Parts: sequence; C-alpha cells; structure tokens
Amino acid sequence: MYVTLSKETKIDALQIFGLTNKEIEAYILLVKRGPLKGKEIAQKMKRNKGQVYRILKSLQKKGFAESTLEYPTRFNAIPFEKIIDSFVKTKRKELALIEESKKDLLVDWENISHTELDSSLEKFSVIEGNKKIFNKISQMVNETNNQFSMTSTVSDLIQVERFEAFEIENKHPMKSKIHYRVLTQISRQELKAIKLLKTILSPILDLRARNLSLGLSQFSRMAIRDNEEIILFISDKNKEPLKDGKEVCLITNCKSIIEAFSGVFEDLWKDSTDIEEGIIEIETGKIPPRTQIIKEPMAAKNIYYNVLDSAKEEILIVTSSNGLIGLLNEKIRLKELNDGGIIIRVMAPIIGENLNSAQKLLEFCEVRHIHEGYLETTIVDECNLFQFKYPQDDQKSDLIPFFGNTFYTNDIDYVKKTKKMIFDIWRKTRVPSVMTLEAITRGFESKNYPISKMDTRNVLRRVSPMGSLKDEFGRIGKKEVLNKFNTAKKYPITDYSEKTLPNIVRYFGTGAFALIHPPESFELPNIIIGLFKHNNKSSFGAEDVMYVYLLTDKKDSYSSENVAVIQTNPKATVFRKADHVHTLAANNIRLLRSDQFHIRKGGNTLFVGWTVPIPLIPSKYVLPPSCILFEGYGKVKPGVLSTILPSGRKNEVVYNCLEAFVTFFHPSSKYSGPGTEGFIDTELVRTSYSLIR
Repeated sequence: MYVTLSKETKIDALQIFGLTNKEIEAYILLVKRGPLKGKEIAQKMKRNKGQVYRILKSLQKKGFAESTLEYPTRFNAIPFEKIIDSFVKTKRKELALIEESKKDLLVDWENISHTELDSSLEKFSVIEGNKKIFNKISQMVNETNNQFSMTSTVSDLIQVERFEAFEIENKHPMKSKIHYRVLTQISRQELKAIKLLKTILSPILDLRARNLSLGLSQFSRMAIRDNEEIILFISDKNKEPLKDGKEVCLITNCKSIIEAFSGVFEDLWKDSTDIEEGIIEIETGKIPPRTQIIKEPMAAKNIYYNVLDSAKEEILIVTSSNGLIGLLNEKIRLKELNDGGIIIRVMAPIIGENLNSAQKLLEFCEVRHIHEGYLETTIVDECNLFQFKYPQDDQKSDLIPFFGNTFYTNDIDYVKKTKKMIFDIWRKTRVPSVMTLEAITRGFESKNYPISKMDTRNVLRRVSPMGSLKDEFGRIGKKEVLNKFNTAKKYPITDYSEKTLPNIVRYFGTGAFALIHPPESFELPNIIIGLFKHNNKSSFGAEDVMYVYLLTDKKDSYSSENVAVIQTNPKATVFRKADHVHTLAANNIRLLRSDQFHIRKGGNTLFVGWTVPIPLIPSKYVLPPSCILFEGYGKVKPGVLSTILPSGRKNEVVYNCLEAFVTFFHPSSKYSGPGTEGFIDTELVRTSYSLIR
C-alpha cells in the first residue's frame, strides 16, 4: 500500500534524491502531462531546447525519466512511488553490505600501516551554507577549553540561537572556567531582537555592543576558539543580500592569521560597551560616560563630525599650523554652525603658510595664536572632548586632524578640567595682528620683489631703514653658507678712527629680527628688534648687539627709525657710531656689560635679555628690562642680502634663515607673536665695505 504524499513533501524528497530545481520542474511536468516531445517540454518550460535536452538527459541518468524509440523521441516520467521503492531498496542493500563487511573492514584497517596526522600543520578549508557554518560554530563552542570570542551581527546571533550553538555550553564540563565573549553591532531597527537575545544569552555570555548610529564602521564577522582555530565569514551580507542563506566561511588554524584577528577583536572589544548601556544609548539618544581610544580613522572622523554638528553652544578647537589650513576646508560647516549661534574658538600656531587661512577664519571664528607643541584638542559644549595625535613621519593622511588613535571622552569632570586649562591659555593669547605682511609691504612692490613672494625676513629687512636693499633667496646653497661660516679666517682691525674707518669689516655669527606690536596696556609702541651675536672671528671680536626701531604707519606704507643700539664690545663703538650717522641711533649707542645684556643661541632658538631700561631717544618711550625668545621653525632658506646703509657703506650678508615664533617677556605681562613676525639667521657672514676709496 502506498502513502499519499503532498506536493511540498514530494519536492523536498526530490531535493533529497539529488535533483536540481530545474530537474524537479521538468520531472513534475512529465508526471502531469504524460509523454512529451523535447520541443513541447521546452515550450512549456519556456527554455531553449539545448538546455531542456541536457536536463532530460540528467533525469534519465538519475533514473527519473525514460524515452521512447520513436522519432521524434518522447519522454515520460518514472512514477514517484517506484522511485521511492528503488531508493529504499538501494539504501537497504548498502546498509546490509556495510553490516556484513564491518568486521572485515575493521581488521583490514588495523593491518594498514598509517601515519598519524600532524595536528600542528596549518590547514585551510571553506564551508558554505548556514547549516554547516552554524553547526561548525556549535562544534567550536563545545571544544573550547579557555576562551571563545565572536563578532556577530544581530541576525547572525539569531541564527546561532536557532541552531542552539550555546545550548551545548550549558552541558560543557568546564563551563565555569571558560570565558565566552560575543560582540555585536546594534541599531534602533534591531532593538526588539537584541533585547530578546540579551535575555537569553546574557546569563551564558559576556555580551557587548557597538552602536552603529555613532558612525562606527562595520566589523569583520568571525569566531575564535582558544587562539587555536578561527572561522571567518568571507561573504559580506552588509553589501548585498545573500541568496538561500548561502554564507561562505574560511576555517583555519594558521597561527599568524589567528593572532592578527585576535588583535582586531581585542581592539573592538575595548571600544565596545555593555549591551545594556548600548540599548540605553539608542533608546535615549544619550551617550553614557565613556573614555576610549578610537583606532579606526574613518570611524573617529564620523563620530567627530556627528558631535560637531550636534553642538548647541560652543566649540573650542586647539590645532596645529596645518590643522588651521584644514579647518578652512570646513568653512561651510563652521559658518553654518556660527550662523546658528554657536561660538567657535580656534587656537593654532600662526605662520606664514597659514596666515591667509587665519584671516579668512576670523570672519566667523575667534582665532588666537599659540606656540607649537600643544596637543590637538576639540571640546564641544563642555560635554565631549577629542584629542588627536600627530601622524608618524611615514604615515600620510588626507585627514586633518589626523584621526588615527583618536582619544574621546564625555566624562564631564575631565572635560571641564581640560577646558579650564585651555581657557587659561586662551586668556593669555591674542588675535592675529591686522598688521599683516601685505599691509606692511604697501609701497614696496616692484618687478624684482612682488608682494606675493615676500616673507617675514624680506619684509622686516625692508621696513628697517637700510636704504637700497636686495635680498635673494636661493642664490647660494645651505652647505655653501656653512662652509663660508666654518672656514672663515679672522680679519682683524688694529688701527682706525672716526675719520679713517676701515675699508672692510667682517662679522661671523647669528642674527634675528622681530616685529613686536604689543597691546596698548603695555604702553609701548610698535617696534622692530634686530639682534646679532658675533663670534671671535669677527673684526672686533665677540660681541652682542641689539638694534631698536620704532615702527610708524604712514599714508602709503610703514616705515621705521633706528632709535637705539645696545652693544657689549667697546672696540666697536667708534665704528658703529660712524656707521649709523644720519640716524637717531647715532646719539643713543649704549655699552652694557654681559651681565646687563646678553644673547644666547642654542640650536634653532635664540634668547636675549637685558636688565636695565633703554631710553628710545628722542621719543618718550623707555624699553624696560625684558627678554625675547625666538623659536625657529620650517625649512632653512639660504640667501644673499645686499644693502647700502645711510652712512654710505655697503653690507653684504650670506645666511641660512629660519622663520621664527617670537615671545616678548615684559615685566607686567607676556606677549607671544605668530610665526609671521620673526626670523633667525642661524649662520651668517656679514661684510661691510666702504664705497669711498
């Protein structure tokens, strides 16, 4: 007696018997319609004849169809009941044969000399299909002795639970000693599912989460057992839907691969939160107190700009000189925030390369100058804090700030303390001066010296009253300057007077110039300070010299007057007075001791200090005891300077120059100038020629 089967049951059975979907379709058609020609079958299946004949040939081989001897040939289906009977008989015969041969097979196997497989060999295998994959995960869970780690989507966790992978864990003999860790990614759409899974899995697993709404990138799905075996999902169902649940995974015991992905897992685990906290984040939209290092640059960037766009009151940014230029790329975003009432404050080292960016940012931000070296920091609404590391020399990034290994915290106490510290610095800084290089150089532009090519050194030299001036960067090389400096021989001067000045005077050493325009509270005018530290090879021997210029703003340009000269070498007094004839400084050359006035150079820095007041004759101003620090930065620029002084003598200087930050320490306060207001000649050779023979 035959049992009547439903259509669905028959289809399932046909799949078990090894038929494809197309073969099942052809077989059912033959069952329903009786003997059919190949052409008729192709028409009804709406497929080409070649494909249909291949399907029919396969059905014949598998014993599901037969053909007639007539022409054209017709095809007929073998009755389904006969196929079942044949399948059952075949399996019974196979089982009986195995039972009969079992003892003989085992004896033969024992007699075969074989080598044990080396379990330490590194092996790879690929498995397909959800059933096989999640059965394998169940096996890994059951074989775990110390630690099982898994990154999984919520949908994968549902599959894991459906296949009862962690039900095995309840019966595991070493259950209490094994640490089961599962990390998943959650979003608002998956809240119900993750809540249910939390109830089921939390008692068994250490379950943690990453909130996708924060802009974090998707992670690789994997499971690691005891650092001995790893299963990696190769298919990416985040990019395109998978058909028929056919996931693809790679399984390996390769140590290097396991170690690499174990490191990835540990980093993800550190940046995750307790599953309960993750659920609260999504439900309330509030992020609980968290301090973390975000290693993924793009994830950090997404979180950073999400927080920036959510600002309600203020944004405080401490950045680098390059970072200031990068901020200008965010002009539209920052301007929109500012138009919405958000106060934006920016602190950065202002140098020649970013001065234009600073001026443009001032249109919608408060910008202040600070020295280099401060950690790049952004604070939003006194609630969120980001700190960035500078990239290594071998790391290139188009992201400014550099988002790799970003430090983030929303710990209110930490954020408030950091903000207070930054604001203490803010109060001591100042807005970039409106006295820009472009403003100072009004009236100087010529064919040889267009304003666009001028920099700090060129501008300050031109404002100083040196008469005809020609300054050429690149005319000489850095090594050539060093060679002239290091191999120079002393050119001593033994006998001269005010009427018979020496024809040639040489100086070897270092120099610096600074533009200082302190706040009104200093009660000092805008001044230019020129410094020279000459060594023993110089014509008059070693000495420290300072020139003070008063800067005045005329109708078409700035100009200055040399009003004071400070020196430490009495041998040079007569010559220097004659050299400054026709200037106010000729009557204000002061000789001070080295304990009253001193210049010191170290590397790319130069420091000067004086302990006595310096009258700036004939003005009412007096320069009080003060000191100035020059800090060089950037690339060395070698060059040659030629000038004719008011005395009629010609000066020629070869130099290696660095632009510099300038800090002026006044008795009552401190002034810190941008890197657009000073320079250091780290090595210079200066020769003074008499034009009258």
